[in-house]
Amino acid sequence: MFKPQKGYSEYVTKSFRLPNELVEKLEELAFDNNLSLNQLVIQCMNFALDNLDSEEK
Repeated sequence: MFKPQKGYSEYVTKSFRLPNELVEKLEELAFDNNLSLNQLVIQCMNFALDNLDSEEK
């Protein structure tokens, strides 16, 4: 299960286009967990990468 948490020290700046509906959901989840949107997106991406099927890696 995905559980949002804080804590990253080094960053690279990138830009992504995301659907408005997705951003709204992410912003709400970030707010509810007292996280920045950036912290939440990083964790979602790490979770997705860690949970790929082995054929997709």
